[in-house]
Amino acid sequence: MIAAEPGEDVSLRAICAEVGVKMPTLYHFFGNKQGLLEAVVERGFDLYLAKKESHESSGDPIQDLRDGWDAHVAFGVANPGFYTLMYGKIRPGYSPAAQSRPSEILRSLTDKAEAQGRLVVASEQAAAHILATNIGVTLRMIILAQEDWELSNATRDGVIAAITGTSAADSQRSVIHQVLEYANSRPEVLGLEETAMLSAWLRRLSEA
Repeated sequence: MIAAEPGEDVSLRAICAEVGVKMPTLYHFFGNKQGLLEAVVERGFDLYLAKKESHESSGDPIQDLRDGWDAHVAFGVANPGFYTLMYGKIRPGYSPAAQSRPSEILRSLTDKAEAQGRLVVASEQAAAHILATNIGVTLRMIILAQEDWELSNATRDGVIAAITGTSAADSQRSVIHQVLEYANSRPEVLGLEETAMLSAWLRRLSEA
């Protein structure tokens, strides 16, 4: 019901009618409507983390931050009902307990990047920069009901540049070089001629 009408209020009576139970049964298991919604939020974070954990680490914390950003936006766009409950319901001084789980993953990546000397801000501040802008971009797409990956990519690269002290162009070149190294270390994947062609194109892009 939440997925069918993202952002709309769902009545407890309608929920009970759909499931085929009476109100006392719902109160027995969840206490009240807030308890039920918190259980739904918990389920949303379970789905979100399952998708994130299905992606293997690149071994580079900065690249993993980029990949995590993209996964976050993609989940929100695909699941606006869950996402607006997870991050869009604002109450001063309150955040769902389940929010701490993805935040811990994000902080572990910024901690690794800090340990490698790749941040110009503290790990905690870097994580805050990323989370705030990541949520903002995702909610904007949901509100407008329109995907804008150009905006997402530009914002992501701008935040990464800000916390690492590199320009957006430097960040893009870094990604290009990583792809270049990966392709050349595994020429059998594309074939020798194709790998050589890809390498030539990537070098041209990095010099642009």
